[in-house]
Amino acid sequence: MGQWIGILVVAIALYILWHIRQILLLIFTAVVLATAANSFVRRVQQLNIPRKRAVILTLILFTSLAVVFTALVVPPFVAQFQELLQLLPMGIDKIWRSVPLWIDYILKWVPENFEEARNTLLILQERLQDETLRVDFSRLDLSELSQQASPVVAQVIDNFVTVFNNAITITLQLLLVLVLTVMLLGDPQSYRQAFLMLFPSFYRRRADRILTNCEISLGNWFAGVIVNSLFVGTCSGLGLWFLGIDLALAHALLAGLLNFIPNIGPVLSVVFPLSVAIQNPSWRIGAVIILYLVVQNLESYWLTPTVMAKQVSLLPALTLIAQIFFATVFGLLGLILALPLAVVAKVWIEELLVRDILDSWQKSPFLR
Repeated sequence: MGQWIGILVVAIALYILWHIRQILLLIFTAVVLATAANSFVRRVQQLNIPRKRAVILTLILFTSLAVVFTALVVPPFVAQFQELLQLLPMGIDKIWRSVPLWIDYILKWVPENFEEARNTLLILQERLQDETLRVDFSRLDLSELSQQASPVVAQVIDNFVTVFNNAITITLQLLLVLVLTVMLLGDPQSYRQAFLMLFPSFYRRRADRILTNCEISLGNWFAGVIVNSLFVGTCSGLGLWFLGIDLALAHALLAGLLNFIPNIGPVLSVVFPLSVAIQNPSWRIGAVIILYLVVQNLESYWLTPTVMAKQVSLLPALTLIAQIFFATVFGLLGLILALPLAVVAKVWIEELLVRDILDSWQKSPFLR
């Protein structure tokens, strides 16, 4: 009877944990941030500074870096996005006028016996070249166009409440993470002891050592990611500056930040410099793509194996599997935190499952 009650309690606990998994992920985010900040606090304490003052100095430093990063990245991109919207009709007009030339190029490769296809292309070319049917996209006024598209605008207004609620939810979650991070950073030992109370008394000392290993692994992972991000940001910034791309510093900072998201982040980082290069179409578009391919390949195949092999031994396939799994379970935040989650899971699997259970498993006397 006691065993069945225990199984029922475990099932209920797993059911509850599944429904509050987003809250648990926010708590884990705060733990990761507090762990990273705590390593810096310890370095400050080595200068004979009391812990409270070290925590305050750390928070001031991190807040200043966040403010400087926001000031350097957000305003330039807002201005560039507005300029891109203004140049968008001109770009569409250039594409529209180049369609007949592309049809001429295609006709050269269409065999003569494909008469129906050739006639269709010729009719399309004649209609596109007809001045009475040509639309001058360069003179389009996006504001007038938006006023005329009343059904679309009405639908956007209907969805505004949903977007606004999502924005409030994300803001509150961010504030919760920041508050929890400060609380954990202020007195980490008390919260650690409270977490250890969840384990049986005979296993608490062992669980404490596992938590120490998790903290070391997270610190090593964070240090390795910082080295990689500095490399990517520096190389991207220097390359964009050499190519004459505007906002090279902002693009470099963004590339370094997005490097924290493996596989997905590097792809997103190239979108922003491309949006600037497209405003003045030239050879720079291809040069930007080649630059980011070279930088990301150097980081993926040379720097990451060199740095992470000494910091955290995670196989590339397991990293990708972890991203897919945690993104499926937790969504976008799970994708961002896939690597720290994988690092912590790896430590617990090695210590708890492999060493404490599987390695000490006694062979059944029936199998001897």
